[in-house]
Amino acid sequence: MKFLLTLFALCSFFSSSYVLAADSENAKAWLERLSQSLRQLNFNTSFVVVKNNQAEPYHWLHGVDENSLELEILARLNGPRRDILRKGNTVSYIEPEQEVYSVNASSLTGPIPAIFSSDITELESNYRFISVGRSRVLGRAAQLIRVVPKDNHRFGYWLWLDQHSAMLLKLAIISRKGKLLEQVQFTHLDITDSLSENLLQLKATELPKAVAVKEHEANLMWQTSWLPDGFTALKVDRHRMYSNKKAVEFMHFSDGLVDISVYVNPSEDKQRPLEYAHDGATIVLNQVNNAIEVSVVGKIPLNTAKKIANGLVSVVPVHANSEQKP
Repeated sequence: MKFLLTLFALCSFFSSSYVLAADSENAKAWLERLSQSLRQLNFNTSFVVVKNNQAEPYHWLHGVDENSLELEILARLNGPRRDILRKGNTVSYIEPEQEVYSVNASSLTGPIPAIFSSDITELESNYRFISVGRSRVLGRAAQLIRVVPKDNHRFGYWLWLDQHSAMLLKLAIISRKGKLLEQVQFTHLDITDSLSENLLQLKATELPKAVAVKEHEANLMWQTSWLPDGFTALKVDRHRMYSNKKAVEFMHFSDGLVDISVYVNPSEDKQRPLEYAHDGATIVLNQVNNAIEVSVVGKIPLNTAKKIANGLVSVVPVHANSEQKP
């Protein structure tokens, strides 16, 4: 009897492992279909970003011309005008009280993480993909896919994809305890065979030339001693803040899905207690230790932001004997 129970337990274990592996492959296949849809389909859609009991509406158009040139428009519908236009690898920004400017980029920066229109394979080291089941969203049959972090240092993402086209219908950012922090709810989706009139106008419009970004290695006085696994530096520099003209050291990190920004600058205060605020899934943390002000911003848990801020260390000169912590 003991042998039979052991054999049954082993069979159950291997059966469960097989189901989990198959489920993960199925979820990945759905995400790959999503990526293709976001890159290849002509669509006209509207969505709202819901956070802090408020809804921010957007209009999003995408298309591909006969020469495989991608065209894209993302417009914020409330408040000051902010439009983002893309023709191929040129992205232009229309913002209030600023001249239109362009940068070189292959995707837009907006409420929908760009990784979902790219290669999601790079997320597999730090996230699991789970196919959960079907539901109904925007009057369509939808497949729910969960992108679940493998550690406690980030949030999970739930995506509802159209059963027919694999287009995104809804996205939610979920805490480790299952709390809804922020969501993107699509309110309209129209997939067409041809480019919309707005995209045809964009195609005929000459966008400003992309601003040349100087590539140089910034020698910062501060660096992070800890980041969650998978986060790498995308940019480090020194610049002045647009709002108050303060000179800051800036570090931008990403794991492919989540971005984290760290700002460091001298402070007139010797000490200041830790302060933080939430904007949906985004944490904005600020503290001053030993006259050094540190700010951490990103869609990450509070404890993750605290650990990054507390782990900041000064870069030790060759002749120095010790490190200084802020």
